[in-house]
Amino acid sequence: MTDADVRLHTIGQIHVAVTDLDRAVAFYRDGLGIPYLFGYPGMAFLDCDGVRLYRGPAESDQFSGRATLYFTVPDIDAAVASLESRGVVFRGPPEVVHRTESHALWMAFTQDPDGNNIGLMAEVPIAAS
Repeated sequence: MTDADVRLHTIGQIHVAVTDLDRAVAFYRDGLGIPYLFGYPGMAFLDCDGVRLYRGPAESDQFSGRATLYFTVPDIDAAVASLESRGVVFRGPPEVVHRTESHALWMAFTQDPDGNNIGLMAEVPIAAS
């Protein structure tokens, strides 16, 4: 394998540090509805459509920064309404953050109990006039 052959593109697992594992699991599993895979002492793993989300304490100061997870949804208004009905609080309503000739990119943001950002995103086709 040469340097030119190495291209990172498939995410297998994402670690987002927690300060309270039980609280984090409740938020991601019960609030956001992400399926729980398994736990290990001090760790929890959830399934984000084939990508493992690893929640556990930061292993060192090098891993203690904040993260932003972006989840694609087909209908952002319905997704926000559904999550709000489970007690998830959003910073504001969904809004367009980027527009091309064919699509508008809508986003809405919340935070998990540890201050990590959670973004919902939907690319909505723009109707031809």
